[in-house]
Amino acid sequence: MRVRLSLPENDGLTIGVEEEFVLADPVTGGVALAAPQVLALLDGEPAVMPELLRFQIEIATGIRTGLDEIRADLLGLRGLVAAAASHAGCLLLASGTPPCGDLPGLPGITAEPRYHALAARFPTLVPDAGTCACHVHVGIPSPALGVRILAGLRPWLAPLLAISANSPFAHDVDTGWASRRYPLWSRWPTAKPPQTWPDAAAYAASVDDAVRRGEAMDAHGVYFYARLSPKHPTVEVRIADVGLTVEDAVLLAGLVRALVVTILAEARDGVAPRPVRDSLVVASFTAAARDGYPGHGIDPFTGGALPQRLIVDQLLEYVRPALRATGDLATIDRRLAAVRAGETGAARQRALFSEAASPAAFAAKLASATLTGTGMRGRRGPPPAQRPAAVHDG
Repeated sequence: MRVRLSLPENDGLTIGVEEEFVLADPVTGGVALAAPQVLALLDGEPAVMPELLRFQIEIATGIRTGLDEIRADLLGLRGLVAAAASHAGCLLLASGTPPCGDLPGLPGITAEPRYHALAARFPTLVPDAGTCACHVHVGIPSPALGVRILAGLRPWLAPLLAISANSPFAHDVDTGWASRRYPLWSRWPTAKPPQTWPDAAAYAASVDDAVRRGEAMDAHGVYFYARLSPKHPTVEVRIADVGLTVEDAVLLAGLVRALVVTILAEARDGVAPRPVRDSLVVASFTAAARDGYPGHGIDPFTGGALPQRLIVDQLLEYVRPALRATGDLATIDRRLAAVRAGETGAARQRALFSEAASPAAFAAKLASATLTGTGMRGRRGPPPAQRPAAVHDG
């Protein structure tokens, strides 16, 4: 059955992106518990938020319709926060895990009641919880279609993780993972792939059950790798590490929206989601996180071993008509060409680490890479002007 690809205006296929960052000490390379000072310097900027631990900080774009707008927002916000971080005596690092030094444990928790309640409920998880992700929101017509989209996303989340993997280091050593963030984050009880729920009521019941069992404090704390946003009319894809550069985030946003467009078109044509076994979906995540791109992967449809590059090629072919429909094909082709040439976050981190003489030097190189395209590498100065309010889910 031929899939129709259309973008009716009332579908609201907007995009929003959230990025989480590490604040690092420029002298040691380790984490800096400086988020309160950075936030104070930004004086209530609505697009910048605290996170669970005081060495983390988060930004969120506005609700946008195009990748150029997403790029502009992220470049401006990274520059904004990096300038404030510089004034607070620290560096802004785009890395899925803090790469250097030890973590502060429970004393590093942000002074907000919700975070202290989370630490009281999960005291063994919070000390290692300072991982940093990139979340992509795509507007959806209804929760019912959102649940159908979640089912269709199941086999394609692993290649998104593979190309976004950007956390090979922790405690000054190479962990052997392209995304060390993935196994750390997956220790949370609700950090798991979305299921094939029959309808929106079944999805809501699953969320309610997780809260009732004590696996999450509320719907915002249900950490499915892709979920219906508890706050916005969006599907939220949460599987990816924060990208080392803004272009990494733009690639992710474009692919996620193209997946949503494709799955919506299939739903309108009555095409059921292709079934995939839970065990194969989980195996595909583990392979993607360990090897990244272009390493070993698992085809979630067959269970066969495939190079990750072939799985990503399958993803691109699946969404290519949608990328044409959204006008994003040239941007995505260009960025995927860089990925195929070895420009992944994990590979670039390893190259920078090999060039660095110390953890502090490595952190400085990561900070510079984080600001690629902002025009602010190494620059100190007053924080830039504030930006508009943004989408944010926590």
